Amino acid sequence: MKITETLNASVTAYLLLQVGQALLEQEAQEAEEEKRRYMEENCPALSVPTSMQELQELCRKLHKEIDLVDEERYDTDIKVSKSSKEIEELRTKVQDLKGKFKKPALKKVRMSADAMLAALLGSKHKVSMDLRANLKQVKKELREERSLPQTADWRKNIEDKAGMDGRKKMFETDA
Repeated sequence: MKITETLNASVTAYLLLQVGQALLEQEAQEAEEEKRRYMEENCPALSVPTSMQELQELCRKLHKEIDLVDEERYDTDIKVSKSSKEIEELRTKVQDLKGKFKKPALKKVRMSADAMLAALLGSKHKVSMDLRANLKQVKKELREERSLPQTADWRKNIEDKAGMDGRKKMFETDA
C-alpha cells in the first residue's frame, strides 16, 4: 500500500512538473511574440538611403523623434520626482500622526555668529556681532595722576622686619 502511494505521489509530481514546464514554454513564446509585435509597431524596418538628400531627411526625422522621446523622458522624470515628494510628505504625516519620530543624523557645522544671525534672520537684517565695538573705552591713568596716596617703599618695610629686631617688633606690636 505504501509503495503504491509513493508511486502515485511521484507520478503526480512528474505530471505537475510537465504541466509547469509546458506553461513556462508557452509564456516564453508569448513574451517573444509580444516583443516582436512591439518592435514592428514602434521600430519599422530601416531602409538605408542611397542619396545624400535622403540620408539628410532620415537624420532630420530621427532627430525629431529623439527630441520627442527626450521630452517624454523629461515629463516622466518630473512626474516621478513629484510623486516621490508626495510619498515622502505622506510618510512624514503618517509618522507625525503615530507620534514616533526618527532622529536624523546631524552634522556639526562651524559658523561664526555673524553667519548664524544672517542664516536665521535672512538678508533683510544686517546685524554685526562685533563684540569689541560694544565694550566700554577705559583710559589708563598714569600713577602720578591718580589721587590715591603713595605707598611707602616696600624695601624699607622689609629691612625693618629683617633680623631679630624686626621680628621682635612684630611680636611686640601684636601683643
